[in-house]
Amino acid sequence: MQAMILKEFRQMRRDRRTMALLFVVPLLMLTVFGYAARFDVKDIPTAVVGAESSEALKALGAGFDVVERQPAGNEASARRLLRDSRAHVALVSSGDRTAVLIDGSELFSAQSALRRVGALPGAQVQILYNPGLKTGHVMIPGIIGFILLFVGLFITGLGVVREREQGTLEQFAVTPLRPIDVILGKIIPYFLIAFCNLVLSVVAGVVVFGMPFRGSVLLFSAFGLAFLFAILGFGVLVSTASRSQGEAVQLAILIILPQVMVSGMVFPLNAMPAGVRWLGSLMPLTYFIIGLKGVLLKAAPLEALWVPLAVLVLMAAAVFVVSVLRFRRDLVVNS
Repeated sequence: MQAMILKEFRQMRRDRRTMALLFVVPLLMLTVFGYAARFDVKDIPTAVVGAESSEALKALGAGFDVVERQPAGNEASARRLLRDSRAHVALVSSGDRTAVLIDGSELFSAQSALRRVGALPGAQVQILYNPGLKTGHVMIPGIIGFILLFVGLFITGLGVVREREQGTLEQFAVTPLRPIDVILGKIIPYFLIAFCNLVLSVVAGVVVFGMPFRGSVLLFSAFGLAFLFAILGFGVLVSTASRSQGEAVQLAILIILPQVMVSGMVFPLNAMPAGVRWLGSLMPLTYFIIGLKGVLLKAAPLEALWVPLAVLVLMAAAVFVVSVLRFRRDLVVNS
């Protein structure tokens, strides 16, 4: 038994990925969850619209972080600010009337704002984009992203690694196919499957859970295609860094966990410290969720969502280029 125990410890020490999964991942989860697991938004991004809204803001007290000031604006401009996600709350004052517009698609900010608005007497509160503050309407875009992330990473990573384990990767090396041809040949079937999952998930969200679909189908498709290319590219990268399907599963988990925790899927980004929000800005799921909320709940146009879409496209292009280069190296080595 002593010899067996020593052998197991030596084997674990040589397997660095398993050691990382055993020690690094728990510490990472504890650290990130410790900072990210907050539902109460203390600094709500707020727009002050109208010359008299500053006085109303003082009456509300702390907890509202002013990110936009439009002294000459009106309620229509305040609605555009919320639609474009430039603020989560907008104060609009005109004469004796004070309107508080709240973005209901930012559920936790909306709930925090409602608790504080009671300090403003006579305010007319209106919740936009998710008037009932339904949790399902806010969570479903994140759940759709998680489904695509899970399916895309695992089916692509395991599919390519299976070729290596069965020895068919060497056969690709001696064919006239270029590395890009091999990658596209492997990705396209999985891409079609993942896109079907995207469509089915949205249809189920609309039909079963009553989620609204207010925006452009074309813009929704653009976000979906960019996100799928990024995730499938990650799947190819996982496969090139794995020698077995077990290693591919471990690497896929290491990619999935941070995206779920710091993308805004579960915990509001505004409640996280700046360092954790910076980590979330590196995750494709973050921009996919922003895009889906904007399209499905707000009917936001392209000019309001071009930044997250552009970042997602750049991420997809970068990951795809790196995956082609690594896959080409593997084919050269195997040839």
